[in-house]
Amino acid sequence: MRSDSRLLIWFKMTSKELYLEIVKKGSCLCVGLDTDPHLIPEEMHREDDPVFAFNRAIIDATHKLAVAYKPNLAFYESQGVKGWRSLEKTVDYIRSTDPSLFIIADAKRGDIGNTARQYALTYFVSFDFDAITLAPYMGRDAVDTFLSFPGKWVVLLGLTSNPGARDFQLQLMDSGRFLYEEVIEISKSWGSVDNLMYVVGATKSSHLQKIRQIIPDNFLLVPGVGAQGGSLADVMKYGKTAGGGLLINSSRGIIYASSGSDFAEKAADAASAVRDEMAMYL
Repeated sequence: MRSDSRLLIWFKMTSKELYLEIVKKGSCLCVGLDTDPHLIPEEMHREDDPVFAFNRAIIDATHKLAVAYKPNLAFYESQGVKGWRSLEKTVDYIRSTDPSLFIIADAKRGDIGNTARQYALTYFVSFDFDAITLAPYMGRDAVDTFLSFPGKWVVLLGLTSNPGARDFQLQLMDSGRFLYEEVIEISKSWGSVDNLMYVVGATKSSHLQKIRQIIPDNFLLVPGVGAQGGSLADVMKYGKTAGGGLLINSSRGIIYASSGSDFAEKAADAASAVRDEMAMYL
């Protein structure tokens, strides 16, 4: 963990700077590091830290093709102390490889008061993530604490890819809007285009036009392209803005493109294929 002396020494990235990285690489790819020890190649288990060794190889293979990485914290927390160490080394390695890479803690936290502050200190200071995913259910006071950290981002759950999204997010309100639309409408004033983006699942791309009417300029983090069946073409068509506006996440389709010793090479091939398709629209 980092010492408190680094509390105010943060790398900051505005939406414009993020867009410039997208233009430079011709890519809005975010690689999801959902690293399951049971799915990584057997040879990795000969390493002192198999999860980090796997992540390092994936980062080496894909960092020139991606603008962001998104470790899913459940895969690290489930490993106890060694998982936290793997996560810390992974974030540090991304930083040392290319400081301009945007790193998202896929944590889906959502709590208030001092609890929220402890979460923010954990992921923004101890681990130096650029952004964290949050659930909006508890309201503004569960989000404001995170937005108070200069240069850091909140990625608020808007409309998710999972089938259960219909249970609440797609409930029709008296206003004639879906609940997720009300959430985005209310929350958009909590931050700015430089610290607030939203999760919108690629499998819900038919809703992107409505979402862009509410938040025309905020970045969207879009999971669900690839293994979950979301259409990259539709996401780019309806979600892209003049300022970029998109980080499109692919996890399993890249990091598990092969289960053999060529896993890193195949991950690079898969990331390159996604990047090349993105470039057509960018």
